[in-house]
Amino acid sequence: MKRYSAIAACMMLVGLLSGGGMAARAEPCQQSSGLDEAYCDADGDLVADLPADPAKWRNPDTLVWAFAPIEDPAVYAQLFRPFTQHLSHCLDRQIVYYPVQSSAAEISAMRAGRLHFAGFSTGPTVEAVNKAGAVPFAGKGENGALRGYHLVAIVRADSPYQTLADLKGKRVAHVSAAS
Repeated sequence: MKRYSAIAACMMLVGLLSGGGMAARAEPCQQSSGLDEAYCDADGDLVADLPADPAKWRNPDTLVWAFAPIEDPAVYAQLFRPFTQHLSHCLDRQIVYYPVQSSAAEISAMRAGRLHFAGFSTGPTVEAVNKAGAVPFAGKGENGALRGYHLVAIVRADSPYQTLADLKGKRVAHVSAAS
């Protein structure tokens, strides 16, 4: 259970201090990032700033969270039950896991303030930051190292594309449009 302590601390910080969709700024903000106009990035770090007025910060009694959608969301609900219970104990508040059907639903729920923190797949993370005010704070790790993804390009031996550089300027299809 100790491995959850750092995660719980980070999630508490994000859950309690994050402005999210419900605490959007009313005052104008000069910014150059791709954030929705509801959010401000005055410090230029490409993520939404906390509202300047602490009265707009949220501290809900119940925190709702989600993880990237899969075909059968009930699988995650069962898998994350021990984590959800541990986090509830650590934060001394109710924690509710919200199974999402799609990345769009996950982002929409966060923007509307119904979702306080979430695990996003790599593709939708940019959209969650720009449209829902999400602030990334952690990444998956394994054996003390950040876990990542690798792209594998497989071509026929007689293909004109033999290196990744050969793909420059070409269109490449992925499994998902957000990938």
